[in-house]
Amino acid sequence: MSERVAVRKTYKLFIGGKFPRSESGRSYLVQDSNVSLASRKDARDAVVAARAAVKGWAGATAYNRGQILYRVAEMLEGRREQFVALGVPGDEVDAATDRWVWYAGWSDKLPQVYGGANPVAGPYFNLSAPEPTGVVAVVAPETPALLGLVSVIAPAIVTGNTVVVAASPTAPLAAVTLAEVLATSDLPGGVVNILTGRWPETVPTLAAHMDVNALDLTGVTDAELAADLEVKAAENLKRVLRPAADGHDWSADPGLGRMTALLETKTVWHPKGV
Repeated sequence: MSERVAVRKTYKLFIGGKFPRSESGRSYLVQDSNVSLASRKDARDAVVAARAAVKGWAGATAYNRGQILYRVAEMLEGRREQFVALGVPGDEVDAATDRWVWYAGWSDKLPQVYGGANPVAGPYFNLSAPEPTGVVAVVAPETPALLGLVSVIAPAIVTGNTVVVAASPTAPLAAVTLAEVLATSDLPGGVVNILTGRWPETVPTLAAHMDVNALDLTGVTDAELAADLEVKAAENLKRVLRPAADGHDWSADPGLGRMTALLETKTVWHPKGV
């Protein structure tokens, strides 16, 4: 009997809850594995999928979103050894799982902290409530591969946004494996879309896309590129989350900043009854 040849895995894109190859058919080699090389067309398709998912995800109850995020953490915990086999340190997988649980817990608490009743001089109730911004394009940090990725995706979606993520070109395997975790949880298709490949090809398309509402540039370390992307984002007044000037300490308490940065505040006036 001849020796069996193992099935070689091709790491594909994650768009609309499915795993398509790039429409261009291109791929590149990372850690002896073929990884799909996303094109501008793939980026546009991902935005379409994210936009289609906004209504259902934003309209879900905060409790339901929290349940789904917790389910993702359960699935992530179960794939710990798979991430370790890809070179992600075990401590980082644990930290990423814990962080996902932490954000899941904020789903039904953030409106209480960030919203509320406002004092006004008149016979009115004045109430402010946070609402999701919509479709968010995210440039993921290159390191740490998994913890950094979780730290930019979870705060965006727990508040009801949908995301298109440009994964690290140098560490895409953790991103696609996380996509497999998301696909086997209860997360609706299109809420998270992940593109692998070269940033110069996909990120400018996302920055200039008129159906993207916000742009998170956390992973961009080139100041000139960041400035160019902000210019592109200005055409439809996208909200832009800039990378920290002194870098990020992903092991620190994340705080509420990443969640509140991607929220809009709706204020309602209502007359008081007699």
